[in-house]
Amino acid sequence: MGGQKSGAGTSPRLQTYWQANKKFGNLNSIAVITQHSSYYTNALLEVLKGNGLQAKDEYSFTLPKIETEEEWQIYKEKMWRCAEQAAGLIEQLPDTILDKSFTDEKYGTYYRNIAGIIEHMHYHIGQIVIIKKVAR
Repeated sequence: MGGQKSGAGTSPRLQTYWQANKKFGNLNSIAVITQHSSYYTNALLEVLKGNGLQAKDEYSFTLPKIETEEEWQIYKEKMWRCAEQAAGLIEQLPDTILDKSFTDEKYGTYYRNIAGIIEHMHYHIGQIVIIKKVAR
């Protein structure tokens, strides 16, 4: 999202629909990378709301049909709301839950999953920055 210690964030990086959907060689587009990253944030949010884990890796790169700038802006607003809700629920988690299993022991702890999503987002922010540099 932005404002964290690394100084990088996705908000200023995700500009127009045209920029987000431009492909360079075999690289994923910014839109697809954004979908991939937000897919896991949404999965985390659902677990934090008390719902089960429904995510499947095979769907994480499936971008909903977006054909206009308006649809892209709506998609981004939905993504930001999800991230803000997840952050709010993480802030409310008692420290004692962080070392508990995240829905199932095979997925590790809450801490591992939350930290993993944060690291994963930073990785993809780096990709977005590189793609934007290539696009110039």
